[in-house]
Amino acid sequence: MKKLITYSIAIIVIYFIIVNVLSLINTDKANAEDYQVIPDEAIRLRILANSDNDADQRLKRKVRDRISEEIAVWVEDIDDIEEARKLIASKTDTIQQMAAEVLAEEKSSQTVKVEYGKNIQFPVKMYGNYVYPAGEYEAVLITLGKGEGANWWCVLFPPLCFLDFSFGTTTASEDGLPKQPKQEVKVKFFLLEWLGLS
Repeated sequence: MKKLITYSIAIIVIYFIIVNVLSLINTDKANAEDYQVIPDEAIRLRILANSDNDADQRLKRKVRDRISEEIAVWVEDIDDIEEARKLIASKTDTIQQMAAEVLAEEKSSQTVKVEYGKNIQFPVKMYGNYVYPAGEYEAVLITLGKGEGANWWCVLFPPLCFLDFSFGTTTASEDGLPKQPKQEVKVKFFLLEWLGLS
């Protein structure tokens, strides 16, 4: 009889734990759906490093700092996407020149290529609670050298470069899908262990 009561109490407690966990998951899901930093009409900046070695990543960050700071000044008083498009399209040569100057200052022999268009490929990225899906987006793409290193990106217009989306928790694999770390998941119920029921 005592064992039956213990089982009943354990089942009731587990039921309430499960209900509370599901409630939290649904709340987080709702918050994620409501949370979208990037508007539908936006212009991004994506910089691809030559490789993932430290020197190439440092070089990418130096190019990032120079370019994003300059473009932020260009667009700070613009509130119309069409005006921003015209401005950025007219400045692609200037962006290329600025990136080349950074490479020269750092005594790098890497090439630099600047593209602007609506079909720039982006990998999937998670930032906060929101997943930004992989796909083609309007963007300025700066490719340093072979462009085989980790990328950095932000939103140029409306200006959101204060948010560093490169710190997202997912990266793209060759097929464009997120790489998922392999983890062994073990589920344990403390209450059942404590009661000696598992």
